[in-house]
Amino acid sequence: MGIKAALPRYELYFYNTVVYLGLLWAASWIFDVSSSNANRKTFKSSVTPGWYYFGRRMDTADFEWVMWFSTFRDHILFALSGHVIFAKICSMLAPQHRSLMYLCYGTLAVLVTMGWTYTTLILSHCVLLYSISLVKLRWLCFLAGLTTLSTFKMEPFISWQAGFVTGDFELRSVLFYGGCGFTIMRCMSFALENCEKKEGNYSILELLKYNFYLPYFYFGPIMTFDKFYAQANKADLTRQEGAIWNISLQGLIHLGAILTVDILFHFLYILSIPTDMKLLKHMSDWAVVGLAYCNLVYDWVKAAVMFGVINTVSRLDHLDPPQPPKCITMLYVFSETHFDRGINDWLCKYVYNYLGGKHDTVWDEAIATLCTFGITVLWLGPCQVVFIWAFFNCFGLNFELWTAKFVCMEPFASVEMAMSPAMSRRIRAVFNTFNFWTIVLYNIIALNSLEFTKLVARRLLLKGFPITTITVFIVTYCLVQLIKERERRQALIDDPDPIPPPAPVPPPAPAPTTVTSTAPIQPVVDPSKEKAE
Repeated sequence: MGIKAALPRYELYFYNTVVYLGLLWAASWIFDVSSSNANRKTFKSSVTPGWYYFGRRMDTADFEWVMWFSTFRDHILFALSGHVIFAKICSMLAPQHRSLMYLCYGTLAVLVTMGWTYTTLILSHCVLLYSISLVKLRWLCFLAGLTTLSTFKMEPFISWQAGFVTGDFELRSVLFYGGCGFTIMRCMSFALENCEKKEGNYSILELLKYNFYLPYFYFGPIMTFDKFYAQANKADLTRQEGAIWNISLQGLIHLGAILTVDILFHFLYILSIPTDMKLLKHMSDWAVVGLAYCNLVYDWVKAAVMFGVINTVSRLDHLDPPQPPKCITMLYVFSETHFDRGINDWLCKYVYNYLGGKHDTVWDEAIATLCTFGITVLWLGPCQVVFIWAFFNCFGLNFELWTAKFVCMEPFASVEMAMSPAMSRRIRAVFNTFNFWTIVLYNIIALNSLEFTKLVARRLLLKGFPITTITVFIVTYCLVQLIKERERRQALIDDPDPIPPPAPVPPPAPAPTTVTSTAPIQPVVDPSKEKAE
């Protein structure tokens, strides 16, 4: 049935009530555990004194969040602010050469922060992959790029290349791996786009402009070369009406999200609690399940905010960056599950869609997903947890395709066609509910640990059965219905139903007409004359 199937309004009100009550109930359990264990010895390094106004300790277990918005906040703000000011001056004085100015500022910033040896290392990788791209063989570009990327994932190549970085800057290791990893992915995008260019080659200067654009250099997101080249060399720099207001509004939203997360970290220790298995064993089922869900939601918020700050800067440079990832609260299928939209777009363009074609056959889909997750494993770093995560997500993506094809066969297709659209939506939501929790469990493996995932699965399916299991799945079913309702409304905006033509106006009734006789007119005879005769 179509995505536009509607449900009664009172039913949607009921789903909203159930979902909000379930979330508040789980949050209350996590709050009780956080308050009663704030001074626990295992939390000594991760739960530190927080804001003076709250008088509570704060969860600081996530290094990336603390690095961005606490420890190195001033350094990042200084670099991005300098880029914004420099880019604005260049756009006003020489708009046709602004991409070259971005290259100069980005190279200078990398040189100052990481040293000339690191800059030389980055340039050597760019020159190597540019030289290979001149051959215009896709398989050779992939082989060279993946081989180069693997040198940052295994010894002794990591230690040898890390020796090029000098200085005692505390953020040095993070910037090293981030800059090198994203550089290889950008160079591969350039090489593959150069293979598609029918006449001539892109110059190496275009590759350097693309790679050394500072907002994307260390932390991403990745924009494919074809999009960056078209947008960075666009001559028309006029903005639509209200564009600056929208950019400012997005910046304020990100600032509000940062403050909200920091405030919640004073009350919900969702990152420190999963590291203490002894404490988890004494927690209620609702607290454990809510903890797993909150971890995924937080990881989405972190990605959305971190990429959002960078995307706000790039929008000021007249670029259209990759969209933020889709929140786990809005997911119930594997095909839309990703936490980095830039990497997802890169993989879909050059691997998944290229090998899978229309994704209508099981064999093509299997080959495309295996290659896609193989590159993802190399990008994340091969280890046991990443292999397990990749296996389950690859299986889930293929299983969705198999199930969709199976349901389209008879007699299932006829049975669904005989249903009303609303009933079909309800039945599909039941199966999507199971899919939702498989997505949660599979991704908890990568975000937390394998032990925590096993504990959540046991509490949800075995120890908590049947009360916790049924209750959680009812709440999740209501959540899936709310997701479908949001998709329905968006579909009506994107593709509104055609307005039925007005009913035809009946023609007016014909006016009565007088029939005139063609007989000759008889003269009027005077009766007095007739009597006299």
